[in-house]
Amino acid sequence: MSEPVLREVRDGVGVITLNRPDVMNAWNGPLCQGLDSALAWARDNDDVGAVVITGSGRAFCAGADLSGGGDTFAEGGTARGGEDDVAARTPRVLPWEIPKPVIAAINGHAVGVGATYALACDMRIAADTAKIAFVFARRGMLPELGCHAVLPNVVGLSNASDLLLSGRPVLGPEAAILGLVSLSLPVEQVIEVAIARASEMAQLSAPVSMAITKRLLWQGMGVEEMRAREEPLFDWVATQPDAVEGVVSFLEKRQPDWQLSASKDFPNDLFD
Repeated sequence: MSEPVLREVRDGVGVITLNRPDVMNAWNGPLCQGLDSALAWARDNDDVGAVVITGSGRAFCAGADLSGGGDTFAEGGTARGGEDDVAARTPRVLPWEIPKPVIAAINGHAVGVGATYALACDMRIAADTAKIAFVFARRGMLPELGCHAVLPNVVGLSNASDLLLSGRPVLGPEAAILGLVSLSLPVEQVIEVAIARASEMAQLSAPVSMAITKRLLWQGMGVEEMRAREEPLFDWVATQPDAVEGVVSFLEKRQPDWQLSASKDFPNDLFD
C-alpha cells in the first residue's frame, strides 16, 4: 500500500502531499499520523525553509472518511479511523505550530476537516474549480482545529457565520473574494505557484524573523484558547444522535431529520 502522506524537498520547500487519491484524500488515522510526522520533519529539517501542503489526485481533502457510516464520530476525535484511538485521529502537530511558513495548495475540494486543516495554514492558494466547504452543521457536527477563532479573523464575522452556519460550498474565485484564499488559479498552476511563493520566502526572509512574526500573528488570534474550548464541545456533539443522522442522511442522499432542540438540549454546562 502507498504511504498516506508523501514528503519531498523542492527548492528549499518541504512539499507534503496527502496521498489517498482513491478516496479523495479522506481523513483517517493513518493520514492524520502521516501529517503529524511530515510536519515534525519539516519543522526539524534545516533544509526546509517553508512548507507547501497539497493533495494527490483531484482533491485536497474531501473531509472525514465516512466508511464508518453512522459511527463515524462515535468515539470523538476529528474522524473515525478504523480501529485507531481518538489520539491517532486528532492532529498533534498543526501547521500554525511549526516556525516556518506553511501554504495550503488547494488543488481540489477541501471539505470539512479538509477546510479547517487548510485554514490552520498561514495562507491558501486554491484552484478555480476547488470546492471549499465547512459542512459540519450539515453533518450534525462542529468545526475544529481552532476554526471558530481563525475563520472570523480571516474573512470577518459575517462571512464566517455564513460559511459555518450554512455549510455551503464556495469555489476558488468566491473564496478569493472573501479572503479565505490569497489566490484562485487554474488547477494546473496551483502547486507551482505555491512552491514559488514558499521558495521565495525560504530564500529571501530570515528564518527567525519569520518564526517570530508567525508566532505573534497566531497568538493574536487566540487559537489555542479556542481549540481548548472547542474540543469538549466537539466530543459532546459527536455522541449525540444528530451526528449519526448527519452522516447517514448524507450517505443516503436525503434531507436530515434532526433530533436535538437548541432550546432544550444545548450543553450549557460545557460553557461554564
